[in-house]
Amino acid sequence: MSRNTRSRLAVMGVVVVLLQASVILGQVRQEIRVPDIMGYKTLKCDFHMHTVFSDGLVWPTVRVDEAWQEGLDAIAITDHIEYQPHKQDVPTNHNRPYEIALPRARERGILLVKATEITRDTPPGHFNALFLDDITPLDTKELLEAMAAADKQGAFIWWNHPGWKPEHKGWFDIHTAIYEKKYLRGIEVVNGETYYPEAHEWALSKNLTFMANTDLHGPCPLSKTTPEKHRPMTFVFCRAKSIPAIKDALIAGRTAIWFENKVIGRQEYLEALFRAAVRVTDVQSGQKVVRFSLRNGADLPVTLQRAGKLGPQEVSLPAGATVRVSANVDATDKQVQLAYTASNFLIGPEKGLPVNLVVAGEPAARAEAQSTGN
Repeated sequence: MSRNTRSRLAVMGVVVVLLQASVILGQVRQEIRVPDIMGYKTLKCDFHMHTVFSDGLVWPTVRVDEAWQEGLDAIAITDHIEYQPHKQDVPTNHNRPYEIALPRARERGILLVKATEITRDTPPGHFNALFLDDITPLDTKELLEAMAAADKQGAFIWWNHPGWKPEHKGWFDIHTAIYEKKYLRGIEVVNGETYYPEAHEWALSKNLTFMANTDLHGPCPLSKTTPEKHRPMTFVFCRAKSIPAIKDALIAGRTAIWFENKVIGRQEYLEALFRAAVRVTDVQSGQKVVRFSLRNGADLPVTLQRAGKLGPQEVSLPAGATVRVSANVDATDKQVQLAYTASNFLIGPEKGLPVNLVVAGEPAARAEAQSTGN
């Protein structure tokens, strides 16, 4: 065997190893640690993304693979009904993205919800419809007819990116009409890299379900999910890991949002997440000082701002970490409560979650959210 042949074989061997390594690396799933709460399972979900069947740039199975690698439990492919710039190359078939992606989703253990995006000028804007049997009847000119067709199939409908065109943002008569008909049940408080405070307010005042999604069009840019860098997602609190359970939870409004380092949603669910994630342990008392550990068992970082007179002004508790805290107190022979605000757990725009750190002899020590009745 010549030296050139041996060199070529060696290069080919390296290439094969690299290809095998890339396949192995491409099949690593990054698990996201978020506690189950209130007797419900916490599912990590993204219900807004596109493929080449509308204005996306990837094949439907790619969306499933991305979701699996990034630790999601459920997704929906929501290609536009009305906007299909690739239709000369990809024939119009509104049900086809779901049909293509479903076998891969079953293989990966990802729940795939059949869905679409109803697209109109803003206002009124774009709306996603989930839990459809057949998307074709929604392909109609009149918005209310499309909504009625979705509602007839038992769809869950929400308003997408309500502030994406600032010059036209707001709640208009058409939104009141579809809200009063009970077509509109949710709202995207977060879309991609944008948080909409006005949508947060509407979710609270109009009892709409909190939603957060990527609205992916190109390939997902993330190579690895971390607490610091992850896609926006909706936490759905379900009775089981199933599509009917997801539907039940969305209709009931049992959701919260994970966006950047923030958790956003209704106070009752953020309280439960905080209580399940954060623990006070290893309490030591001295003369007018108490020392303890704060343990974070979730991938949700917590920023605490002092709301009372005791304890450090700020405590930063990274995801999955433990920090040691010291607090000067008047006496250490009784239970001590340190009042804080979890400033990155948003129960309203710029309004953090009130919490108490109850420091006492274990097992009485605990971290608890403080209900304010809001």
